[in-house]
Amino acid sequence: MSSDNSNPRVPSPEHPFYHKLPVQLRFNDIDMLGHVNNNAYFSYMDLGKASYFNAVMPDENFDMRKIGVVIANVNCDFIAESYMHEPLEVMTRTADIGDRSLRMEQRVVNPKTGQVKCISRTVMVSFDPKTRQSAPISEKWRSALSAFEQREL
Repeated sequence: MSSDNSNPRVPSPEHPFYHKLPVQLRFNDIDMLGHVNNNAYFSYMDLGKASYFNAVMPDENFDMRKIGVVIANVNCDFIAESYMHEPLEVMTRTADIGDRSLRMEQRVVNPKTGQVKCISRTVMVSFDPKTRQSAPISEKWRSALSAFEQREL
């Protein structure tokens, strides 16, 4: 994949993305102008998060009762249009981890051209479903995320 260095709105990532997920566009993802609707990107990124967490902790099988994170905030910058027959993939990484939350970055890109379609930043909070309260991020998760990202988080 080549990179999209020509667009000044696309900052270089601080760290590499070790997780990429190809996405299949569906007919209902396309709006009346022939573009992928902005709402569809959030579905793609949710698939990317689920696949990412499965890659980080494969023994957990993305069981939310075990993973225990919920989305607290999502921000997305839409950079370029996507079209029906265009290949797309979601790149996902953990940017950093706090005591009870982690910050993720995702990019939807055309893997053939490297063109970035959107950049999303998500804050996820560690959550205990039994108490329905935030909880500290476990050392197991912290270690697994750091190992996957190949740096101390």
